[in-house]
Amino acid sequence: MLKNFYGSIAFTVVSLILAGVLGYYQSGGMASAVLQMVFLACVLGVMETSLSLDNAVVNASILKDMDPVWQRRFLTWGILIAVFGMRIIFPILIVSISAMVTPWEATRIAIMDHERYETIVTGAHIGISGFGGAFLMLVGLNFFFDDDREHHWLGFIERPLAALAKIPFSPYIVTALLIGGLSFMVHGEEQKTFLIAGLSGVVTFFAVQKFGDWVGGGEKDHTGAVVRTGAGGFIYLEFLDASFSFDGVIGAFAITNDIILIALGLGIGAMFVRSMTIALVRGGHLAEFRFLEAGAFYAIIALASIMLLSIKLHIPEVVTGLIGAIIIGVSLWVSIEHKKRFPQEYAEDGDAQIILPTGEVISDQTTQPANEKDRLDI
Repeated sequence: MLKNFYGSIAFTVVSLILAGVLGYYQSGGMASAVLQMVFLACVLGVMETSLSLDNAVVNASILKDMDPVWQRRFLTWGILIAVFGMRIIFPILIVSISAMVTPWEATRIAIMDHERYETIVTGAHIGISGFGGAFLMLVGLNFFFDDDREHHWLGFIERPLAALAKIPFSPYIVTALLIGGLSFMVHGEEQKTFLIAGLSGVVTFFAVQKFGDWVGGGEKDHTGAVVRTGAGGFIYLEFLDASFSFDGVIGAFAITNDIILIALGLGIGAMFVRSMTIALVRGGHLAEFRFLEAGAFYAIIALASIMLLSIKLHIPEVVTGLIGAIIIGVSLWVSIEHKKRFPQEYAEDGDAQIILPTGEVISDQTTQPANEKDRLDI
């Protein structure tokens, strides 16, 4: 298990050294500035890791079905895109478009004029939140709007959502209505920006899904669920990674407005997310922890909701990180307890049971007669 984190540990050491060098260079050799930069890089790394726990689980759920070649490409090319593309190039493009300057001028602003850089990027918050929130909301809803899922964790929530899957394009309809309703929280140009960005997120998700199907990335497994392989899965994961990184990039300004330090700190978090993904795939833990995947998608919907609500409400980054961590922690604990108490379920043709977060044990719908299901439904 630990060997999966060797690369992340090495990257962290190098990044912290570079952060120290940055502090030394900017302060003219002051030891206190060096220590401050190293500390801030650590804080950024912890923040990004906590915000992305659900990302690691979701990545693993998709990656496990991908071709080995594309798995390696995601873990190599993908990390370059995640660290340099989304943590450096993406914010510079925001500055370039928002300030209507060339990318070279945007780079100069990012490196030399930190306050202006922060103002421009945070000024694009509504558009970023609309696009990223809509995309992530569809990721979460597509998981639950699936009547072929074999196991449910919180049936009183998941079974009605699974029933809605019979309505064509139901996740898209729900998300579009949500975007439209939330748009009334802001007015004028901000409302227009949010609507365009949110609906663009919906269209982008649909396009990515269809492109994945076109290149052979949307295939059915033995349960009837769609799995993503090859180039389609790779592109889907990159868009997913990008959406997850939005809140981290914006949230980083609560700590520093230095683009280089942000890239180093968030890069540490991105590397550990990749390591957790590898550990989950190689260890086969998703099958072992039955409700961990559902917990991750609940956390995604929570993150998407926070991103969408942030157009009007200020929600501290620590709250965002803790909500995801708590949901995943509960789903992990429930999964462990489930396996301890019902090991026969993990054998082929075993009877299915479900443990609620309260500890109450019920039978899954797949093993109960219709009348008993109604009585025990949660």
